[in-house]
Amino acid sequence: MRPSDLLQPRPQGLYCPPGDFYIDPVKPVARALITHGHADHARAGHGAVMATRETLEIMAIRYGADFTGSRQEATLGERVSVNGVEVSFHPAGHVLGSAQIRVAHGGRCIVASGDYKRRRDPTCQGFEPVACDVFITEATFGLPVFRHPDDAGEIARLLASLEQFPERTHLVGAYSLGKAQRVIRLLREAGYDETIHIHGALQKLCDYFESEGIALGPLSPATIGNGGKSAFAGKIVVGPPSAFADRWARRFSDPVSAFASGWMRIRQRAKQRGVELPLILSDHSDWDELVATIADTGASEVWVTHGREEALVRWCEINGIAARPLHLVGYEDEGD
Repeated sequence: MRPSDLLQPRPQGLYCPPGDFYIDPVKPVARALITHGHADHARAGHGAVMATRETLEIMAIRYGADFTGSRQEATLGERVSVNGVEVSFHPAGHVLGSAQIRVAHGGRCIVASGDYKRRRDPTCQGFEPVACDVFITEATFGLPVFRHPDDAGEIARLLASLEQFPERTHLVGAYSLGKAQRVIRLLREAGYDETIHIHGALQKLCDYFESEGIALGPLSPATIGNGGKSAFAGKIVVGPPSAFADRWARRFSDPVSAFASGWMRIRQRAKQRGVELPLILSDHSDWDELVATIADTGASEVWVTHGREEALVRWCEINGIAARPLHLVGYEDEGD
């Protein structure tokens, strides 16, 4: 069996003909296997969804209990048959519940990574390389310029700014699933034990992370009360990036605008967003981690998707690994 007979790109997403299922489809399908809960990978409306318990519960939080016709919980590492195709889920290290999906049939084994990162994250299980014939890798930061700094150092920069400007509110833009909770947890590990104020859009997911044993410390709604703007002087407020573009952000005391994202490596992006304090914190692998992962899988062929495909394909070719871009559409950088 050729790899393209086992998995192939279609307008709906990656399709497995012998198993009659899709991986992270961008349109409603009869059967979907979902790598993680970010909206560009996990959509409502499928007939049946198979994913880890955490991803299924996150999808229910985001879309409602009826987000799919039926659910099947995947246990990490357990091999199951889907219409005669062997499938298993393995930790991806991206966000809570994220998984790579291993598909094996007809003597071929393909691993679809979804989104992943290699460095430690106190809010989710770490990435585990999975041996395969073909590795499907994301390439969000698939250029050599992207080398993410140490997480602790970026959090230290935020705390140093807070100490330098105690009269100002520090507004930290962080995506609501994974990034926000990671920033909060990293602040706790750095010794910051003050109340962190959060936008209302984060509350349900922060509560869920707490229920999963991920301690986030004292949190409070970022609501202006009787104290007015001065009540948030010297405080940290975490919210989704979209909230910082509306009137909500203007209610705080002389705010320092921060944004936690791997894209903050690009100064022009930070400038365009009006970010005063860029924090280079990514939930995706950087260039070194991408190429190390390809080597770790032992794959003889690599398919590259949603990101800087050409550079990583070229690296594979130079290193004697067959590679091609998939040119899948519909995947953004929500969890960057």
